[in-house]
Amino acid sequence: MSKPGVAALWSFVIPGAGQFYNGKFLRGIFWLLVTPGLWLGTGGFFGWVCHIAAAYTAYSWAKDHP
Repeated sequence: MSKPGVAALWSFVIPGAGQFYNGKFLRGIFWLLVTPGLWLGTGGFFGWVCHIAAAYTAYSWAKDHP
């Protein structure tokens, strides 16, 4: 049983880790690959957007699927 707050925190610290915590491995791999790419490709501008989006998706999935 995943806790939404823990999933969000994990995914904010390491994008994709919250998805791994929720058992969604393909989503975790997606965020783990996309976020660093956007950090490097945009000079950091969209990296923060991905960090927040990864944390939100981990939180919302854990909340909707207890």
